[in-house]
Amino acid sequence: MISEPPPRTAFAALSEAAVPDLAALREVYELPGEAAVHKQVDRIHDAARRLIGYSSFVLISSANAEGHCDATPRGGPPGFVAVLDERTLAIPDATGNKRLDTLQNIVATGRAGLLFLIPGRNDSLRVNGRACVSTDPRLLAQLTAVGKPPRSAIVLEVEEVYGHCPKALLRGSLWKPDQWTAKDAAPSSAEVTLSHLSASMDGLTVEMIEQNEREALLYRYE
Repeated sequence: MISEPPPRTAFAALSEAAVPDLAALREVYELPGEAAVHKQVDRIHDAARRLIGYSSFVLISSANAEGHCDATPRGGPPGFVAVLDERTLAIPDATGNKRLDTLQNIVATGRAGLLFLIPGRNDSLRVNGRACVSTDPRLLAQLTAVGKPPRSAIVLEVEEVYGHCPKALLRGSLWKPDQWTAKDAAPSSAEVTLSHLSASMDGLTVEMIEQNEREALLYRYE
């Protein structure tokens, strides 16, 4: 029996007319302004240090050796990311699902990118650089913002620091409750999980997943 070929995706069609190279991409846009170029620096100046100290949420981007990308959130009390010096940050790893996607990527490639956010503020700060996963007990003993020393920490050697303007967060109305989607409008995390697992875990229900999520928050938050 000859199997049917997989359906053609929108990406497959659109990629045929994709921008072919960097020169062609630059033709689509004007050159960046002088400020946009020069406000990227290679160290954590005082203002960036203070912003990181108020941040309770950071997105971490990474990729594995094959180039497969990943972006994951990390949260904690304001200042949970430690600024060790003007070129070094340390992010304590809170126990999660133990897939270790980000940590494995960093071990494989030694690179990571960070995007810091502050609740209620439309500013964000991008920090990129070399990275490693450390289990040095002297470092971990300093990183107790989440209640106890973590099992490991992501250490980033700063190469690029860039402060983004507020446009993206303003356009997304991120901190405007009157424009937020109603809680029952979008699928919950439990509903998304069920849609991913229903084919492989017979009998699983939304209620079972929600109970597991509640227990994870109550008993396994680290």
